[in-house]
Amino acid sequence: MKTTRLFFIPPLLWLIISTFLLTIPGTSFPKENWLDKIWLDKWIHIGMFMIMVFLWCGAIRKLNFDRTKLKKKFIFLAILWCAYGTGMEFVQKYFIPNRGFDIGDILADGIGCIVGLVYSTRRYIKKLTPVETGVATKTNCL
Repeated sequence: MKTTRLFFIPPLLWLIISTFLLTIPGTSFPKENWLDKIWLDKWIHIGMFMIMVFLWCGAIRKLNFDRTKLKKKFIFLAILWCAYGTGMEFVQKYFIPNRGFDIGDILADGIGCIVGLVYSTRRYIKKLTPVETGVATKTNCL
C-alpha cells in the first residue's frame, strides 16, 4: 500500500505547481504583444491540463481496477480537472489581482483534458483480445 501512495506524489506536485501558476497576480506576466499572436497562454493551458490528466490517470491505474472501471475513472478525472480549470477562472476573476475570466482559457483547459484522456486511455488501458470481445472463441482461434 505504501508504494501505491508514492504514485500519487507526481500528480499532487503538479496540482500544487498548477495552482500556484494559475493564482499568480497578473502584474507578474510580461506585457509583450508577440506572445498574444502565438496564443502562448492557451498552449500553456492545454499542456498544463494535459499533463494533469495524464499524471492522475497514471496514478489511478496503479490501483488495479478492471478495464471498464479504469476507463470510467479516466473519464471522471478528465471531467474533474476540466471543472477545476473552470473554477480557477472564477478564482482569477474574483480573488487574484489583475487577472480575469477568460472563456478561451476554459476551452484550452478542456482541450488539454481531452488530449490527456485520449493519450492516457491509449497508453494505460490494455486492448481487448478477440476472445475477450466475443469476436472469437478459444476453440475457433486454434
